[in-house]
Amino acid sequence: MTPEAILLAAGAAERESAKVTDWGARIAWVVGLVVFIAFVYWLMRQGWKWRGALQGDLPELPAAPEGLPAHRLALTGRYHGSTTAGQWLDRIVAHGLGVRSRVELTLTDAGLDVVRPGATDFFVPAAQLRGARLDKGIAGKVLTEGGLLVVTWAHGDKLIDSGFRSDRAAEHAAWVEAINSMNQSITTEGAER
Repeated sequence: MTPEAILLAAGAAERESAKVTDWGARIAWVVGLVVFIAFVYWLMRQGWKWRGALQGDLPELPAAPEGLPAHRLALTGRYHGSTTAGQWLDRIVAHGLGVRSRVELTLTDAGLDVVRPGATDFFVPAAQLRGARLDKGIAGKVLTEGGLLVVTWAHGDKLIDSGFRSDRAAEHAAWVEAINSMNQSITTEGAER
């Protein structure tokens, strides 16, 4: 080999790229990121539990009585949560009211039966129903105008708005009419934002 060939071979060896990956630093960054995400989720869970503790004065949710009369209306869809009436961002999380789920909603002359697979079921007696309206949002869920059925009801000394969305949104208007006509002494308290 000539000296020029040796220099060319040495130059080619120098031109090889250096190893770029520093595995120790990369693993440290990934572990740090995972710990940060876990910490944020822990903080969110603590906030949820704190909100539930603040709402601890809310009475237990009533269960549906045996032998409900024939239903007026029924729907399947989604339960999007409950808030303090008139305050669409003040989510209520006590007694599982903050948990989103599928829902089977049944309106009878006795009241509103809310069956939620995987979450706490509850019943709203007819005397506690205050009204219904179509709206566009409730804490954490915003839809098109009129895309959400919001039922206002009294529980203890608190008025609550619960948001539902039917699998067939055209049903919402019939629900609003039926709930509002059930009780002629419907108050509009909490129905306006």
